[in-house]
Order: sequence, then C-alpha cells, then structure tokens
Amino acid sequence: RPAPAACADVLTRWPGGRAQSLPAPCRAVQAMAKTKSAHVSETPATALLRAQGVPFTEHPYEYVEHGGAEHSAEVLGFDPFAVVKTLVMQDQDARPLIVLMHGNRKVSTKNLARQIGAKSVEPCKPEVANRHSGYLVGGTSPFATRRAMPVYIESSILELPRIGINGGRRGYLVAIDPQVCVRLLGAKPVQCAIDL
Repeated sequence: RPAPAACADVLTRWPGGRAQSLPAPCRAVQAMAKTKSAHVSETPATALLRAQGVPFTEHPYEYVEHGGAEHSAEVLGFDPFAVVKTLVMQDQDARPLIVLMHGNRKVSTKNLARQIGAKSVEPCKPEVANRHSGYLVGGTSPFATRRAMPVYIESSILELPRIGINGGRRGYLVAIDPQVCVRLLGAKPVQCAIDL
C-alpha cells in the first residue's frame, strides 16, 4: 500500500483524474474528498468532534442489517481498508474495550489479548455492547461512548491519510484524520488484523 504522502502526491498531480488509475488507498481518499455530504442530525460523537474542533465530512448511506463496513464502503465508493469498524469487546474479567479495525479485516483475539496483557478477549454480546457504548450495534462510534473504555487501533490505520468511521448512528460515517483517534481517545496501536 502506498504511503499517505504518495496519496497526497497522486491527488495533487491528478485532481480530477480517473479514480480507477489510482492505487486503492488513494481512491478511498479521493472518494472521501468528493462524496457529496448531506447533513445528518447531531449525535454525541459529532457533538464531541465539533466541540474539539475536529474537521470531518458526513457520509450517510442506507443501512443494511449485517451489511457491515464492506457494505458501507461499497455504497459510498470507499476502499474497505479505509473504512474502520468500531468493535466492543471484553477481556476475561468482562472489562469492556474498543478495537478499531479495517473494514476488510477481522481481529485475532489471541494476538490482541497477548499485546494488551489480557488472558483472553472476546466480542461482547450486542446488548452488552449497546449498554457499554450507548450506541446500537451497527451504529457504534468510538467517540462519546456512555462508558469510558480503553481503545486499541490497528497500527496500519494510523498510516492512512483519512478514514471513514461510524458517526454514532446506523447508516452514517464521518471521514476524519485517523490521528484524531489517538488525540481524542488515547487509542493505542496494536497489530492484530487478520484477513476475513
């Protein structure tokens, strides 16, 4: 995958260029920059982003039950590698945590547990995830969760120039600089991605 600087260079040289001629991560950046935004009513996540002065663009889409990040990426024309899932998980003592993962990857819970010093990690049941986050599964944002939880981010996400992440409602992504996750959430980088 090209480095973020390479994407910026490509987009500078071919501002109206054909997206098909660009590397996939660059097409994702171009799509996020070009997608016409419709304003969606404020969520706790977007209220926090605005209060912190974080620039973001809104990308609503038609939500499909169990469609996941792959569906939103397809509908919005984003690279699924640049669409980030917010997963609510728990350790062996049922302490919740958030994992931010590429839309086209899954979490190796064994690798994650080893890296964070836990005996085991598993996904929370949907009703438990809803209770911890304050959001419905499928519309979970890592920003402004009901309960403060440690956040872990797949390290390669931080190398992208821009990501699409849930804005706190089903069928609603916001595009932001991934460094915002470190700055606002204290997200710690991990390497636990595996192919779907």
